[in-house]
Amino acid sequence: MAALTVLAPVAGTVRALADVDDPVFSGEIVGPGLAIQPDAQAGRAVVAPVAGTVAKLHPHAFVLLAEGGRGVLVHLGINTVQLGGEGFVLHVAEGDAVAQGQLLVEWDPAAVEGGGRSAICPVIGLEALPDSLTRLAEPGTEVAAGDPLLQLA
Repeated sequence: MAALTVLAPVAGTVRALADVDDPVFSGEIVGPGLAIQPDAQAGRAVVAPVAGTVAKLHPHAFVLLAEGGRGVLVHLGINTVQLGGEGFVLHVAEGDAVAQGQLLVEWDPAAVEGGGRSAICPVIGLEALPDSLTRLAEPGTEVAAGDPLLQLA
């Protein structure tokens, strides 16, 4: 199976998962990945990190299944499920086929932080082995939405 390149779903600063204030993500319990601290000035767009099918969709999180069945989870902020979808605009539905880089969600990271929550966005290779991940952007670097973030073997 060919390596899967995963794009940054949002613009911001790349962070290690260990920097995420949530033990499920920082402990890589659902899989390895990277996180992005969104740039409040960079816009509200969240784009598809891979081409595939929208397997699960919540306003604050989604899973895309790429060709070959590999899943990528994007979580928009920490504890944002508590917002009940407020402040998120969905542009796709579960079951939709999406192209890499396609607009999926719009949100306001500054409003999330203003409400006392972290806007950091974990990007996870679901059920992937830790050594199957290659960083294409190192923690501390700035990425735009759609820039290469990581690769899954």
